[in-house]
Amino acid sequence: MSAPSAPTGYAVPTALAGHDLHLSYDSRTVVHGAALELTPGAVTALIGPNGSGKSTLLRSLARLHRPDTGNVVLDDGTDALALHPKDFARRVTLLSQSRPTPSGVAVRDVVAYGRHPYRGRFRANDPDGTRAVARAMDVTGITTMAARGVDELSGGELQRVWLATCLAQDTGVLLLDEPTTYLDLRYQVELLDLVRDLATEHGVAVGVVLHDLNQAASVADQVVLLSQGSVRATGPADDVLTTELLSDVYGIHVDVYAHPLTGRTCCEPRGRHTAQAHAALHA
Repeated sequence: MSAPSAPTGYAVPTALAGHDLHLSYDSRTVVHGAALELTPGAVTALIGPNGSGKSTLLRSLARLHRPDTGNVVLDDGTDALALHPKDFARRVTLLSQSRPTPSGVAVRDVVAYGRHPYRGRFRANDPDGTRAVARAMDVTGITTMAARGVDELSGGELQRVWLATCLAQDTGVLLLDEPTTYLDLRYQVELLDLVRDLATEHGVAVGVVLHDLNQAASVADQVVLLSQGSVRATGPADDVLTTELLSDVYGIHVDVYAHPLTGRTCCEPRGRHTAQAHAALHA
């Protein structure tokens, strides 16, 4: 199977921003006054420990978690929370951590779910639908699976199908919540390459939650570091991914260095055995 290529004919770029967002579950506030801006042509990675508010913040931008206070706006000043669902879905899409797997539905039909915002009744009035679905399957490397039932797929294959569904939606903003989960090494790399292509070559504004700090360093133009529901730092990877900040936020020593071949920022947490080996090396 050939490596996925970047799509062509993508949507008009759109920016999306959240301002002073306070988010809660029941009466417990989990995000405190967060601000986040996604810009066309840039990848913004949200990082931080479990429970720091990354996914909740991303979901609020997708209108799946309504803020207690604050607002979410599109680049033309439109209040994203006030848009009709179909109008919003033509501009913003989210790949969530988990989705229910439909039984007995073919891959191509699941990918076609992404065309819902463009269709009238009885799936009419979507002249670009067939092309968009075919393109989305091609760029995610799942064209050969088109006739298979999604309930026959592995976790990694299913993750690529859901990504294709998002791409078929053809929006200017793409939100991804831990998209490399379940993917093997090859498809982790290819997915991040595709994300980078979508931003660089097609002007898509990408917001992505990642646990792997090295993946964040490799793909992101901006990194947002969250800690206990607050934005601790925002900026280029080299400014945010520092030993001091990461060690403090994660509660474990994190070595940060430039890769000797690429010069890219690399992060390595120093666990007990790593610390012992480091001490022995420098004894």
